Amino acid sequence: MEALIEEESEEEAEALEPSQPPSPGLGRRLWGAIWDFINTVVPAILLALFVHAFVAQAMVVQGPSMQPTLYYNERVIVEKVSYRLHAPRRGDIIILRLPDEDEPLIKRVVALGGETVAVRGGHVFINGEQLDEPWSTIAGGANYPATPVPEGYVFVLGDNRPRSRDSRSFGPVPLEHVIGHALFVYWPLDQVKGL
Repeated sequence: MEALIEEESEEEAEALEPSQPPSPGLGRRLWGAIWDFINTVVPAILLALFVHAFVAQAMVVQGPSMQPTLYYNERVIVEKVSYRLHAPRRGDIIILRLPDEDEPLIKRVVALGGETVAVRGGHVFINGEQLDEPWSTIAGGANYPATPVPEGYVFVLGDNRPRSRDSRSFGPVPLEHVIGHALFVYWPLDQVKGL
């Protein structure tokens, strides 16, 4: 009988002791993981969106208009900062968005605001003088009569003149329609090159 009473006393003693709080480890670890995710991933996403919107982006070449310089499905990096500091320059390959187009276009700047441009047989004439084009082109396509390019505009052509829809059809492009400057091809790897 004495042993039984002793056991009851131990149980009563245990019942009277304050219970230990459950280990906070699981809740704290879960909250810590969520917080780490927020602190790491959210800023990375915001930075990527910022870079894409204001600094640079990747684009895929669609169509033959820039051959032999650029081909279908080549990927190019387009920087968006330099044209905030200066206007596009002759020879630059630019990305532009026209209001009536779903997709941006990639073209080469051949004439600048204040110049008179003409195209005959796929060759460019600036202020009556034939433009020396050090880049590769395929001559041909529509002609364009001598026309002044307004200030704040550029005149663009594809390098593949017979197969390009460019300023000969839609006219000079306002600078506000220029997205950025194509810098280099990064894909496919065997075609990597600066532009």
